[in-house]
Amino acid sequence: MIAYSIVIKDNETSETGFNNLVESSKKVSNDFEIEKFKAVTPPDVKEVLQAHKLQWNYPWEGTVTDFSSGLTKRAYQTRSPKARVACALSHYRLWNLCANTNKSILILEHDAVFTTKLDFNMNDSKFNILGINNPIGCTFKSRDYYQTILNDDNKEQSVPRLAPANVPQGLAGNSAYIIKPAGANKLISLVKEFGLWPNDAIMCYQLVPKLGVTRKFYTGIQTLKSTTTQ
Repeated sequence: MIAYSIVIKDNETSETGFNNLVESSKKVSNDFEIEKFKAVTPPDVKEVLQAHKLQWNYPWEGTVTDFSSGLTKRAYQTRSPKARVACALSHYRLWNLCANTNKSILILEHDAVFTTKLDFNMNDSKFNILGINNPIGCTFKSRDYYQTILNDDNKEQSVPRLAPANVPQGLAGNSAYIIKPAGANKLISLVKEFGLWPNDAIMCYQLVPKLGVTRKFYTGIQTLKSTTTQ
């Protein structure tokens, strides 16, 4: 397994989270290392958007019907729009890394923490992207999301569908997911077609059919100060 954690350079919260993540991985005896992946930061946003020839295409207030995708986009609460864009770009860069190396990778945000050893073989999965985190506190109707997964005996399954069909719904946040090159290429093509959205919005079952979750939860989240909503 090749694993990357998105870390904001010289940010105490992010560095602390990463160190805790690495320690938790050792504690559960994972047989892989976790590499730091330098996060895009708000001052870098304009330059990185231009470098990738991208434009942000998601509302900061209210709801907007996106006629090209057929989905209703609901604004994310944030005090720092550039931090939200920077987060999406960090994930986008890792999708490009996955596609360019043609190898599946595990993507972790700095607030992820391992709770059990990762023993899932992505090569055997029918999905191209798999969320591995406990959803409690991480998404819309998180307890319903959690229970829907546990009610299904399959070790991997499609993401729960709890929101209206026209509202993007995918993983319970993007704190921990495994992605195949096919999944990365799909997301990259969606960004090029529809513009840059929050990473956990464009990664939805409506646009990514082979999007799933594991029944066994391998990670949780740390109680750290948010670096995107503050």
